[in-house]
Amino acid sequence: MSEMKAIGAIVSSAAAAGTGSVTVATITSSAPGVLGVLGFTTTTAVVLPVAGVVAAAGLVSYGIYKGIQAAKSN
Repeated sequence: MSEMKAIGAIVSSAAAAGTGSVTVATITSSAPGVLGVLGFTTTTAVVLPVAGVVAAAGLVSYGIYKGIQAAKSN
């Protein structure tokens, strides 16, 4: 039951993080076709939702914590 409470807390903190987003990378490459030959470039931004980042970090941290607890009990 305590695991369900912990996961619930992680989910609620992710929901509280909001609907914003964070840019993790900006990739610039040559444009396709004739524009690339002429030297033009195109930029792509890699954007992740904040709630997803918070949820993933929380779940990974909880998994590491449970792994350490299991190792200590053996």
